[in-house]
Amino acid sequence: MTTFAVLFVCTGNLHRSPVAERLLAAVLPEPGFRVRSAGTGARPAPLDHVTSTILTELGGEVRDFTARPLEAGQVERADLVLGLERCHREAAVRLCPLALRRCFTLREFVRLSSGARATTPHEAVRLAASRRGEMPPAPGVTDGIADPHGELPHVHRARALEVRAAVLALAAILDPATAHHLPGDDGSPDGVAVAEPVPGRRAAD
Repeated sequence: MTTFAVLFVCTGNLHRSPVAERLLAAVLPEPGFRVRSAGTGARPAPLDHVTSTILTELGGEVRDFTARPLEAGQVERADLVLGLERCHREAAVRLCPLALRRCFTLREFVRLSSGARATTPHEAVRLAASRRGEMPPAPGVTDGIADPHGELPHVHRARALEVRAAVLALAAILDPATAHHLPGDDGSPDGVAVAEPVPGRRAAD
């Protein structure tokens, strides 16, 4: 079986892209899919308590995660690169210009894939790339998910739920023949409660 590689990119690889990575991996597991993440300004660090708690309650695995910086080789090897904001997509393209047609923001890819009838993940990427030149661009805020770094736990929670919604839509695009549900997901958009304070600042995400 050919493995389809997805790479999520944010800034610090501490909040948004790890949540996206681990939630997509929960619904599209190996060997069919390989899901990783990286950060444009990342330094090695574990997930903080707030992100770990939210990710666990959303059905993602938190073990064995360490933030890692974005490198050209990661972009080259990925079949689909998804930034959490446009600056992350652009950073990936700068590292590997030949990957332009495989680089989107997460929400941009979902938006461009709406109504498409792709039968394989690779075809979904090709269709989204072809539509990018045909459809009017969306405002940057529409195609991105804002950085929760340094914010209160309820903001982290809100951003994680935005990521979850986009990831589930992404899973349906990449693997349309299968119904995708996260472990323990009751379908409620707000089933996570976190009351711990956000730890002190490290690298921005």
